[in-house]
Amino acid sequence: MKLLPLPPDGQTPVRALTIAGTDSGGGAGIQADTRTMAMLGVHACVAVAAVTVQNSLGVSGFHEIPAEMVAGQVRTVVTDIGIGAAKTGMLASTAIIEAVAGVCRELGIGREGEIPLVVDPVAASMHGDPLLHAEALDAVRHTLIPCATLVTPNLDEVRLLTGIDVVDDRTARKAAEALHALGPRWAIVKGGHLRTSPVSTDLLYDGDTITELSAPRIGTGNDHGGGDTLAAATACALAHGYDVPEAVAFAKEWTRRCLEASYDLGAGHGPVSPLWRLHGDTGQ
Repeated sequence: MKLLPLPPDGQTPVRALTIAGTDSGGGAGIQADTRTMAMLGVHACVAVAAVTVQNSLGVSGFHEIPAEMVAGQVRTVVTDIGIGAAKTGMLASTAIIEAVAGVCRELGIGREGEIPLVVDPVAASMHGDPLLHAEALDAVRHTLIPCATLVTPNLDEVRLLTGIDVVDDRTARKAAEALHALGPRWAIVKGGHLRTSPVSTDLLYDGDTITELSAPRIGTGNDHGGGDTLAAATACALAHGYDVPEAVAFAKEWTRRCLEASYDLGAGHGPVSPLWRLHGDTGQ
């Protein structure tokens, strides 16, 4: 695959911002985002929205950062350092979602601004542990997603957001239309969790055309952080000036390689790994 270029020593890299929660086990969340950004030669700025207590077996608790502190982190980074793209992950509460949406509008981040915003509407961990207060789901639908350049839910989140249970191509297309109706510029329905198919097919929809992106399914149980990795890689490509279809296609291939390089960690699910790039830029 053709990778994003690494900056020469001493040259300021392209910058991207992740607004999300931490993962104390290092597999998902901000840790997954910054790992992918670094491996793609992008300087990662962070706004911490929540601190989780988790390991490879699941999430046992989380602590929210005050909403004004989350917005303040975004504002102070963007007004000084500048960014080419942003992504969101775990935002935990209505107050944080509203604060993030507000500061993004203020700073020109999102579908109506010059800085693209990838919204990964995290509602639960891969183990099913809640990462979003139940009453905040409406804020995700009506406040956060309408700000998005691209929204990237997994299939469980698609069901929570749209009421559609994706089981085949027909329901995936219906879900893509329902997601787009919530207001993002682009919506993607990812096929990675539809494990009955030997191929992982994502549907990218802009309100007019559905684009199919397919790749062979990687047979691994070590897929922790896969959704974060896809969203972060998309944000990196957008920060480099790719358009949305190009950025998503790049991110899908990047995530596939990270799944191939995933490793065991702890007694549960291990993480996808972008560390394969350390062996060279060819991906071989």
